[in-house]
Amino acid sequence: MVPASLGGVPGASRTRWEAIRVAGEPSVGELVKQASEQLSDLVKTEMRTAQAEMMQKGKRAGKGGGMLGAAAAVGYVGLIGVWASVAAALAIPLDVWLAVLIATVLFLAVAGVLALLGRAQLKRAVPPKPERAIDGVRSDVHEIKERVHR
Repeated sequence: MVPASLGGVPGASRTRWEAIRVAGEPSVGELVKQASEQLSDLVKTEMRTAQAEMMQKGKRAGKGGGMLGAAAAVGYVGLIGVWASVAAALAIPLDVWLAVLIATVLFLAVAGVLALLGRAQLKRAVPPKPERAIDGVRSDVHEIKERVHR
């Protein structure tokens, strides 16, 4: 039994924590429940943010990839024309077969250099990630830690 001076009612069986609790204030259990619900909502919101950000990046990457593919196809046709022009120019002082061979080796060398440069760029590229969502989660964790220590 809790004395009436601590909020107890004579004849009622209450725990010490219930007696000390100020009227209108939520109990520890209620606070834990609220915190759990809020944390769950926060995680769901951050997941939706990350999903939306990755979808947006995916759409942009898809469009960019399509445009690069089209540019590569048109560029390929142009390179064939340039290759033929170089071979024809070299065929004036040289035999045709030698001119075509030299032009082909030249273009393959350029392709090799471009492949090496492209490979180096891809190695330096970071994997795609939802940066805004990650920043949001970090900020939320920092805020929660600060409030817990108060």
